[in-house]
Amino acid sequence: MTEEELYFFDQFPDMLPVYETLKKKLLTSYPDMTLKISKTQISFRNRYIFAMVSLPWRKIKGYPERYLLVTFGLPDRKEDPRILQSVEAYPGRWTHHVVTERAEDIDDILMNWIHEAYLFSLQK
Repeated sequence: MTEEELYFFDQFPDMLPVYETLKKKLLTSYPDMTLKISKTQISFRNRYIFAMVSLPWRKIKGYPERYLLVTFGLPDRKEDPRILQSVEAYPGRWTHHVVTERAEDIDDILMNWIHEAYLFSLQK
């Protein structure tokens, strides 16, 4: 864990285990992956961004108070109760947002969506 990553979770240290679980699974599946840490998000990249995480910067009605938002892009819209929002950012690219609160939320379903996003990002 880098200092930048730890600083990113400074205000939400309880979300660090969720992030660590996701990062560990991603590194196991995609050892070529790189990270880009900015003020508002951590991006997981191959040649392009295939997934990212962010923390709540304001309260949103219907969202929990503390969570790690996992975002990924796919060529089509996925319908699932866990996906709180999906937007067609441009034709043929749907951005999906999944709220995770516990390490257990980083399950096979979410990892399969991220795998699809990884493959999709390679097609650019």
